[in-house]
Amino acid sequence: MRQNSAPTGLEEILQEVDRINPSGALGLNDCVVSHIYGKAEQIAREAVTQKEKPRVDWDRRLDDILTSRVFGFPSMLLLLAIVFWLTVSGANYPSVVLASALFWGQDRLMDLCRWLSAPAWVSGFFVEGVYRCLAWVVSVMLPPMAIFFPCFTLLEDMGYLPRIAFNLDRFFKKAGAHGKQSLTMSMGFGCNAAGVVACRIIESPRERLIAMLTNNFVPCNGRFPTLIALAGLMALGMGSSAGATLIVVGVVLTGIALTLAVSWLLSKTLLRGIPSSFTLELPPYRKPQVGRVIVRSVFDRTLFVLGRAAGVAAPAGGITWLLANIHVGGTSVLARCANWLNPFGQALGLDGFIVMAFVLGFPANEIVLPILIMSYLATGAMTGLDSVEALYRLFVVEHGWTWLTVLCTMLFSLLHYPCGTTLWTIWRESGSARWTALAFLLPLAIACAVCLAVAQTVRLVGQV
Repeated sequence: MRQNSAPTGLEEILQEVDRINPSGALGLNDCVVSHIYGKAEQIAREAVTQKEKPRVDWDRRLDDILTSRVFGFPSMLLLLAIVFWLTVSGANYPSVVLASALFWGQDRLMDLCRWLSAPAWVSGFFVEGVYRCLAWVVSVMLPPMAIFFPCFTLLEDMGYLPRIAFNLDRFFKKAGAHGKQSLTMSMGFGCNAAGVVACRIIESPRERLIAMLTNNFVPCNGRFPTLIALAGLMALGMGSSAGATLIVVGVVLTGIALTLAVSWLLSKTLLRGIPSSFTLELPPYRKPQVGRVIVRSVFDRTLFVLGRAAGVAAPAGGITWLLANIHVGGTSVLARCANWLNPFGQALGLDGFIVMAFVLGFPANEIVLPILIMSYLATGAMTGLDSVEALYRLFVVEHGWTWLTVLCTMLFSLLHYPCGTTLWTIWRESGSARWTALAFLLPLAIACAVCLAVAQTVRLVGQV
């Protein structure tokens, strides 16, 4: 009878660990899991007989490119760029058509109010305020999401998303986060609220919180219209149409870098801990089921996120209309608040109206630019301009914007607090008001610090 000895299976595993990891450089968990998977592969090879071996292993050939150290990241950036290009280019025409239809409906509602002899404040508050805000959110959000989410789901159904997690795993592990955060971060490009919900795939509560708190640093499709318009404005000032593409790509890469940096900071302070092991078995590439993917992405993601955004945007439209149309001493409340915030905005490279637009745009990022245009034009209702040249005349010529103003506005749009829908989702997913408050305050502090540093540095060297 044997005493004081481990079972044979455990002895075998420990001997294998000593063999493949004599220096102890790898973690014990990684070595044990590696041995288990190796043993499973050996058993599968002995138990399964394959009648005819394929001449070319296409899965391995593709993985040699898509997960290699040389071509993995360029191919990943190329695929994401194609998705972004399809989203931005493909959404332009549907957005215009949808906006035309919705604003035609606004005109009919105004006719109905006149026919009913409704008071001016009723038609203004409910039609020019609530309805117009909803029209902006739906026309701006729905087409990009209807394109981005199916494209993203197709990549998921094909089996490519685990390859993205494989490529980014070592960066998130160095940041003290989980490799699956790369997937939730990618989902955030469509909608940060959807990215927060996707954090459920991360088993560790600590790493799940890190992913939820940092998902906001990748721009969602609600911020892309503002970023693209401002990038076009800066490129127009530089006289280069190709510059807008480079600027947007730079903004996206900045957001990814900040996601890693803030994840590392949280993992070393408030959310200390050892990164959990991430054993990723790459699935085979599959032919996507296009019909099912489209239906699932539209109903489970697009309409779900749009419904939440519309629910928080409707009250914002009414409040914005009230602030723009209630006058005290001949000046609207909106203008008075903007003047009060102007010194703070100037320190950040912005102005009071820009800061006020972000404050009122808290329910939905899509309405930030319309609110800013309305504030400058003093029209009393949210307004849009039909070209970059018109934006240039309004912002640069009439209100004195410089390239620093455009840059700081883009940085603040990228880094500032999540929208109301995302914060609500964080509260529902975390079940904690404290973590929800941190999700609001942390990005705001970073946005203010970055804009303050950029603005003061540029002014110090005398570039503006």
